[in-house]
Amino acid sequence: MTTKPHIAVLGAGIFVRTQYIPRLSEIADIVDVRAIWSRSEESARAAVELARKFFPNIECKWGDEGLDGIIRDSSILGVAVVLAGQTQVDISLRLLKAGKHILQEKPAAVSNNEAETAISSYNAFFTNSPHRPIWAVAENYRFEPAFVKGKKLINDVGEMMSIQLIVEGSMNSSNPYFSSSWRRNFTGGFILDMGVHFIAGLRMVVGCEVASVSAITSHVDMTLPPPDNICSLFQLENGCAGVFVMAVSSSSPKIFWRVVGSKGTLQIDRGSKDGKHGYSVSLYTADGHCQSSFHPFCGVNEELKSFIHDISQAALKEGGNYEAEPRSSFVEGARDIAVLEAMLESGMKQGAQVNVKKF
Repeated sequence: MTTKPHIAVLGAGIFVRTQYIPRLSEIADIVDVRAIWSRSEESARAAVELARKFFPNIECKWGDEGLDGIIRDSSILGVAVVLAGQTQVDISLRLLKAGKHILQEKPAAVSNNEAETAISSYNAFFTNSPHRPIWAVAENYRFEPAFVKGKKLINDVGEMMSIQLIVEGSMNSSNPYFSSSWRRNFTGGFILDMGVHFIAGLRMVVGCEVASVSAITSHVDMTLPPPDNICSLFQLENGCAGVFVMAVSSSSPKIFWRVVGSKGTLQIDRGSKDGKHGYSVSLYTADGHCQSSFHPFCGVNEELKSFIHDISQAALKEGGNYEAEPRSSFVEGARDIAVLEAMLESGMKQGAQVNVKKF
């Protein structure tokens, strides 16, 4: 393309204002945001005012009429759907059917059933079409340099023997990212909404699918939807076993992925260095040496750049299909959901083993 692709953003909440607008402004040389939509005029206008200094031609859209306008606008190639989880899939499918490329915020769906139905609908739309618009899920952990690095180093640990994924976070209803929609619509609430990140990081690094799980769940913080704590044993398809522990309301935040192998250990820790937040990647070898590097957060930037690159290349195909970045495919997002849903199901069955649904 000789001109920057035009995109629209659906949603004007805190994540759009604090992440999407700043990150898109940083790549304004390769993309032009032409509209921000919200259900209400007030919230749409507030977000547009933040974005206007970076995208002077941006328009404010709201309500059904505004959404219809975005769908009809043939100049808009792609749409970022950043809405409440329970509404994202239906709106994404509507836009996809109209031929728009979609970057949908995670989680991919609120359940396995919704994900399966969505994939079937998407495939049915384009059964006899030579052109299939891109449906990407914004799972930024798969784009974080730390996990890309970890994936490259995993073979150095030799045969995987055990895995630990520990998430001790601090989350309550006063946190700005807390949404009442988790109470009403997500089985597993924050466990599902944020847990997909941690499972995505796990699957990215080990390069193997989770086959089965057994989990115990509990509810401690009554300001959050249940459950808010989970302790799960899982087994990969390669036979390696691991544990996933997520304590949402811990007062001592700590997040790390640890893979122990026959030749060494790989560990990814979330933290900060020199005032920057990110991840430390450490490879401990059998001879006692440690190779370590620090990678600041930039996954949102990278996933946005990847989406813009993909829709630009797709436009050059002139109607043919373009193979988009597989890390952001809807199916990858569905696989993250499947692992967590199996854990939540096991928790409701007092720890019974549950096989993870395959997508």
